[in-house]
Amino acid sequence: MTTVAYQGEPGSNSATAARALYPEGGELPCTSFEQALDAVTLGAADVAVIPVDNSAAGRVADVHHLLPESGLFIVVEYFLAIRFDLMGVPGTTLDQVECVRSHVHALGQCRKLLREGAWRTLVSDDTAGAAREVAELGDPRHAALAPPAAAELHGLDVLRPEVEDDPDNTTRFVVLSRDYEWLPVGQPTMTSLFFCVRNIPSALYKALGGFASSGVNLTKIESYQMGAGLDASRFYVEIEGHPDEERVALALDELRFFSSEVRILGVYRAHPRRLKD
Repeated sequence: MTTVAYQGEPGSNSATAARALYPEGGELPCTSFEQALDAVTLGAADVAVIPVDNSAAGRVADVHHLLPESGLFIVVEYFLAIRFDLMGVPGTTLDQVECVRSHVHALGQCRKLLREGAWRTLVSDDTAGAAREVAELGDPRHAALAPPAAAELHGLDVLRPEVEDDPDNTTRFVVLSRDYEWLPVGQPTMTSLFFCVRNIPSALYKALGGFASSGVNLTKIESYQMGAGLDASRFYVEIEGHPDEERVALALDELRFFSSEVRILGVYRAHPRRLKD
């Protein structure tokens, strides 16, 4: 049985993604992303399911700083439609609610409801954790914004279902593993990698030029400062294609020429949602 580590509590969106990907797997909830990754590195879990970006809130803070240091590899990507319900202790009515608890991202993704209710907000470490806190308080003045599964798990009433601002709200998760095997060429493939450019003029422009001249689509590029210095930056890139395809291989050769480090983090199947888009 596959043991799946994730950040958050049972009933969270990460738990939902883990269960969708590994319905027969064992779950290992963790208090932080770093703990979830460490669980895989140390062998306490087989894989970690980690959110990397959200269509409304953007990238998940700190994740890309942790990935290159983890020594793990991306083997799967998964897109999860995000749904939030407003929930309270049994018998609660909307008129009784004074304060809404949730993770900071969830609060930011349900602004319309919060403005409508003019409620105070409290930030919790996790959406499902907010539901647990409300259940433990037993106070009708407190409600939680949490995934639908959290209401059943903690015995709460749904006061308003599907209150997210954007009905297309989606979070992209990746699965990280110690074991790594590239997909064969010939199917829709994504490649994730990190690189550091050499400290010379126009290095980034020249390093990325190979992707343009080879017709390789970059779907994401993000920069991260390394340490306290101001000289070197690390870049996280996702591209459509396989490193063994000729056009991608040519682009990577040019990238390596202008970079001090290039590390491929994963070569994995493109999710059907990406192909649809």
